[in-house]
Amino acid sequence: MSAKTPDPLDVLVGAKIRIFRIHRGMSQSDLAAKIGVAFQQVQKYEKGTNRVGAGRLSRIAAVLGISVGELFESSGSKPAELKSPFRLLAERDALRLLMAFSRMTDPRMRRVIAQLVEIAADLRPTVKPSMARPGAVKRLARRRPTTSTQG
Repeated sequence: MSAKTPDPLDVLVGAKIRIFRIHRGMSQSDLAAKIGVAFQQVQKYEKGTNRVGAGRLSRIAAVLGISVGELFESSGSKPAELKSPFRLLAERDALRLLMAFSRMTDPRMRRVIAQLVEIAADLRPTVKPSMARPGAVKRLARRRPTTSTQG
């Protein structure tokens, strides 16, 4: 027996919930507490594996400070929008990366960063998974000797 595939509209609504939640700086646990469910339920809503009932959808919208309609708005009305750039914002850390990128004012730096991310995305990982964790990156940055170019 095959697993039931989530409805594309449920996936779209879940992605929007995730995007608005991350934009508000809210964790899944915070949202869950405010709407009266476990954080695992919020995870299921965001993945589209569980449908969000009308009453709960209304509470989610209120907590996020948006209208219910904003969770359904899209640039088009085709299932292909699940592959749209907007849908990509629901990916882990994507919104964070985009917000940091938008704070950059130097166009050359923006271009270089975009190229770096594109190249990194096409590379096969050569580092151990433990090295790719944010904590490991911070530890490596602290170990790196600093050189002064003043003078």
